[in-house]
Amino acid sequence: MWDNHRMQMFKDLEERFLRYTGYDTMSAPELCGMRRPTTAGQEELLEHLAAELRGMGLDVGYGSEKVVMGTLKGDPSLSPVAFMAHVDTADDVPGNGVKARVWRDYDGSDIVLDGVTIRTSENPDLQLYRGGTIITSDGTTLLGADDKAGVAIIMEVVGYLSSHPEVRHPDIEVFFTPDEETGDGMSAFPFDQMRSRICYTLDGGPEGEVEAECFNAASALVDFCGEATHFGDGRGRMRSAVTAAAAFVSMLPGSESPQATDGRYGYYAVERMEGTTASARVELLIRDFSSDGFERRIAAVRAAAEAAALMHRVDADCSISVSYRNMADANRKRPEALEAVFRAASRLGMDMHEAIIRGGTDGARLAEKGIASPNLFTGGHCYHSLTEWIALEAMERSASLVLAIIEELGR
Repeated sequence: MWDNHRMQMFKDLEERFLRYTGYDTMSAPELCGMRRPTTAGQEELLEHLAAELRGMGLDVGYGSEKVVMGTLKGDPSLSPVAFMAHVDTADDVPGNGVKARVWRDYDGSDIVLDGVTIRTSENPDLQLYRGGTIITSDGTTLLGADDKAGVAIIMEVVGYLSSHPEVRHPDIEVFFTPDEETGDGMSAFPFDQMRSRICYTLDGGPEGEVEAECFNAASALVDFCGEATHFGDGRGRMRSAVTAAAAFVSMLPGSESPQATDGRYGYYAVERMEGTTASARVELLIRDFSSDGFERRIAAVRAAAEAAALMHRVDADCSISVSYRNMADANRKRPEALEAVFRAASRLGMDMHEAIIRGGTDGARLAEKGIASPNLFTGGHCYHSLTEWIALEAMERSASLVLAIIEELGR
């Protein structure tokens, strides 16, 4: 059904995506709670996107919460639908100063970058795009497809709809958030300004995936307080906080760590450990798909902290905060959200399958408010790494899918 004229809407998708990767938007987790967004480059891109949306004729809001909100008016008899992406990139590897490379007429071989190689043996999906266009960084930074590909896709779709008023659609709400990678992106989100009860996030990976379920997630800070003495005079007197912290970490099962689990298996992940005899801190993440398993893991962390403290005669304080919940329940309560995805994909002849997220998206926070938030693919691979890559053809098909979903919801 997508004739040649309509497919022309994607001709500048590549240019738009490359332009967005030029913004230095690597977030800074250590600045969460001190500034929003955590880095200036994010605000620069957000302000740019707000201006672009205004130029398309959308009603745009951008306030102290630093979330860009745009509305493209449509048929008022239809229920509004929203789309969301985040502008920040991760800090796992360098994420600023991105120099994107475009590999046209890709020949199916390994892609050699500066210092790293994207190997076909480790990336079998590359073979799906022989003869197509692959985009990478130069190998010294990540690319930023997570999630600037999602931003570009949403902007391209909105641009098309704004210039083709003959296409029937509901009100389209778009939201661009900061600091998703830090887990703080939704802390000041203006939930009261979202009218839609379905919001698709464009923050997925390989082509054909739609994700409707994610981890339950929490972070824990465990502080140990001991008593320091001269080591030569420590017998019976010294109480080592750092030894207690080490004992605590050793109690977390190695078979339930990120490096030992996949699929639906949850984990404990120690992110940071530091300390001295007098005081020590362990920072860790807790992840599980089931609510019961999640609560058991939280209880296990508390019990291990208490046991380590008793064993080494120190004091312990365990602070646990829930980051987000599994979005599966909200998606099940509004099945029309996923049904529209699969009907749209069927019309396009696109093979779609449902997957789970071993992580979370901003949509998980929306789900807590009862908003269905399936996560759609953008076509990116190897996120948070120097070997990140994306196929332009996958981005184009993601945009086609978004348009088809809008049409399905407008029937």
